[in-house]
Amino acid sequence: MSVQATVVGLSEGPTLQPDAGARARRWAFPRSARLTIGLVIVGFFVLMAVVGPYLVGNPLTFHTAMLHAPTTRFLLGTTQLGQDVFAQLVVGSRGTLEVGFLAAAVATVVSIVVGIGGGYVGGRVDELMSLVSNVFLVIPSLPLVIVVSAYVHSTSLLPLILVIALTSWAASARVLRAQTLSVRNREYVLAARASGEKVWRIVIVEIMPNELAIIASQLLFSVIFAILTAASLAFLGLGNINSVSWGSMLYFAQNDEALSSGAWWWFVPPGLCIALLGAGLALINFGLDEVVNPRLHTATRRRAR
Repeated sequence: MSVQATVVGLSEGPTLQPDAGARARRWAFPRSARLTIGLVIVGFFVLMAVVGPYLVGNPLTFHTAMLHAPTTRFLLGTTQLGQDVFAQLVVGSRGTLEVGFLAAAVATVVSIVVGIGGGYVGGRVDELMSLVSNVFLVIPSLPLVIVVSAYVHSTSLLPLILVIALTSWAASARVLRAQTLSVRNREYVLAARASGEKVWRIVIVEIMPNELAIIASQLLFSVIFAILTAASLAFLGLGNINSVSWGSMLYFAQNDEALSSGAWWWFVPPGLCIALLGAGLALINFGLDEVVNPRLHTATRRRAR
């Protein structure tokens, strides 16, 4: 009887439930403090570029207060001509981000076509594309951009975007080509080729998803390069200085001797914004590397403990 009661008690006892914490840990997305901070910084500047110009006045309007320090009316002071520095900073963020992201997008597309396309097709096509990449790699990028920009005069941003993209795709293409050469002979690619899949489908469906981390990393660094290059050209007076951007703000501040006159509010904000935006993009890149790479994620958790 006691044995029967024991058997009944065991059958009616509580059933074992799977550990909810284990399930949560299994499905939890890896977190990265660098990625979070980078997204917050870049998101702030993107929001400022999208919404900000509608909330401030005309940055080219002249006021009676000339070269005035920051006040409640002018949060970042005024220029030597009485223009609002804060309005210029907000409006200039749109042009700066447009050049950065569009030039990086064009450069990334070219690097994908040359690197992944040439690496997969192979043969003379790969040799020709590799030769073109090597030629662009040995040419100093900034002097080439300066020379081309000096002969291209336009009021639109398109020539500047194309010039920057032209000089920033080669390194990414070399990295993607090397990765494609190691992927194209793997089993799933050979199986897709044997089943009669088209070349474009094999490249897009089978190869590119395995290189998304590299593509994202190259895209982010291309954005940083494009923003710094555009700011450098505008600072040298080679860009369209009539359009408001962070680089043109530095150009006029340098021409009007803001540094010697002590007008720090004229040149510090645009320089600081460029540095913060570049730092945010770099943090996103490092954070994505931590999330995608399990070894880096494990090492980060061990250091946190």
